[in-house]
Amino acid sequence: MAKTDATAESNGAGESVLGYEQARDELIDVVRRLEAGGTTLEESLALWERGEELSKVCRHWLEGARARLDAALAESGGGEGTG
Repeated sequence: MAKTDATAESNGAGESVLGYEQARDELIDVVRRLEAGGTTLEESLALWERGEELSKVCRHWLEGARARLDAALAESGGGEGTG
């Protein structure tokens, strides 16, 4: 399965890797908590750092999806610049 392959390659640090939807949902929760306020400076910094990590996970998944789409388009001859 391609999702499993992408998950395995995105993990270089030996920690469990989140899928795109998991990371996105957790990132949404982090942003909501930061926007709501009421946390200490230390808690806010920890949330910010977690948000940065989750953003990187999401970006990795999206870049991987883009690469797969580009490869599929190139294989089918439907890539840009063919006109």
